[in-house]
Amino acid sequence: MPFPNHDIFTPEQVALADFARALSHPARISILTFLQEHGQASCGQIVEALPLAQATVSQHLRAMREAGLLTAQSCGPRVCYSLDCDNIKAFCHSFQCTLGTAQPEAADSKASATH
Repeated sequence: MPFPNHDIFTPEQVALADFARALSHPARISILTFLQEHGQASCGQIVEALPLAQATVSQHLRAMREAGLLTAQSCGPRVCYSLDCDNIKAFCHSFQCTLGTAQPEAADSKASATH
């Protein structure tokens, strides 16, 4: 299947497609869930927790980082990964706007203040 001509789409549409693509594998959802529960982890810690090979986890982490879902920082000799919550929230909001299901900003502020 040929890649679409990105020139005919808005940058936001391309970014949303990249975001969706980064979530399009069950292993990536498992990694996101693991990081949500643990805050941050190295590739080795993720490999220990999930039934995936180290090379597989590394490939998924790279794709998710490139898509803006994760951040990486040095933790001694290792790299630790964590969710890029601001980016994820922005993508989710943009996707909701695209679908016409976004809540008004005032409602979002109230919901944030109550949690």
